[in-house]
Amino acid sequence: MLMPDPLSQTFSALADPTRRAILAELARGERTVNQLVEGRGMSQPAISKHLKVLQRAGLIERGREAQTRPCRIVPEGLEVARRWIDRCRADWEEAFGRMDALLAAMPARQGEGDQP
Repeated sequence: MLMPDPLSQTFSALADPTRRAILAELARGERTVNQLVEGRGMSQPAISKHLKVLQRAGLIERGREAQTRPCRIVPEGLEVARRWIDRCRADWEEAFGRMDALLAAMPARQGEGDQP
């Protein structure tokens, strides 16, 4: 089976609102699976499946402390998405800069605004 590239895995993991909510909670600190289940109206197995997707995408890691497996966010996991977004932003800014220069070089139209 062909493994998806890291960027696709990241965006696929972030596409689900439950996983984004889990990441937002983990951004505030480490949580156990049971703590993540509380207040979500989802079963522990369902949350565990979401955690596996986040872990495969490199967005979280799971530790081992006695009987619990605390989850923590891996901020570097978002780096692949940030780099891609930054490249897109640079391309868009360059294209808009060229368009601005082209529009500035165009002569003003005579009589513009005279007609209804």
